Amino acid sequence: MSRDIHGVAIVTKLNSRVAEETANTIVKILTAQNVTSYSILPLMLQGSKPVSYSDLVNSNVDMAIAIGGDGTTLRACRGMPPDIPLLPMNIGGNRGILSEIGADSIDGAVHSVLDGNYLLERRLRIFAKVNGTQTFPALNEILCTRTNVMRTPYFSIKVLGDEINQRMDGVVVSTPTGSTGHSYSLGGSLLQENLESLIIVPIASINRMPSIVVSVDSITIQSNYDTNLILDGQEIYSIPSRQNISISRYPIDSTFIRFKKRGLKQLVKLGF
Repeated sequence: MSRDIHGVAIVTKLNSRVAEETANTIVKILTAQNVTSYSILPLMLQGSKPVSYSDLVNSNVDMAIAIGGDGTTLRACRGMPPDIPLLPMNIGGNRGILSEIGADSIDGAVHSVLDGNYLLERRLRIFAKVNGTQTFPALNEILCTRTNVMRTPYFSIKVLGDEINQRMDGVVVSTPTGSTGHSYSLGGSLLQENLESLIIVPIASINRMPSIVVSVDSITIQSNYDTNLILDGQEIYSIPSRQNISISRYPIDSTFIRFKKRGLKQLVKLGF
């Protein structure tokens, strides 16, 4: 399902010249098609309106473009209003697992979107609540890790009516989107990106606890030592010992702009 495009928000990798040059090119294409562009501060582009993420709530923006790598895409997903679909471009980034196009497809991709030739793909997100405080949503994962590297914490994980108790350095709760990220580097399985599931991956479990794929359900984690709660590698919260960390599905999914259906997109991006 597509929609008419009248306004486009643009976010780039910070301090990336090639990403900014690409953004300037896109602004020129949009201007020629009478489409208004909005550059997310601190990005400043000639012919584009500079705005903050909060300014987009009441703006005439129909889609956003993230120019950079996966980090830029994750930052954009967290900042954009929930009803704005995102087109990720891997320009100036590294792996670009979440990206849809590269530097060789800019002109064609922008025109395809303006012509309505695209698909919308939804990806589930998760968030945490600790002592009444709610975190930002995470597209990839929530990492609970020890703050004192001289001690091995005792973690309790409650999910689907059962409780797992293990000594380990930490635990990752990942979405299918994030299964190619931190979870994958720890030996977790790759999940098909549109599954309604989560994967729980231990970090250096003394008893070699396996990773566990579960249906989307509330997960409660507690540690007997202070922990850091890290969302998508970009937001960090300090959690005191013995505080319940309740992880649940965020009520609003992220939406990506795609040009064709691919069931194993992330696996292919990893080179398999």
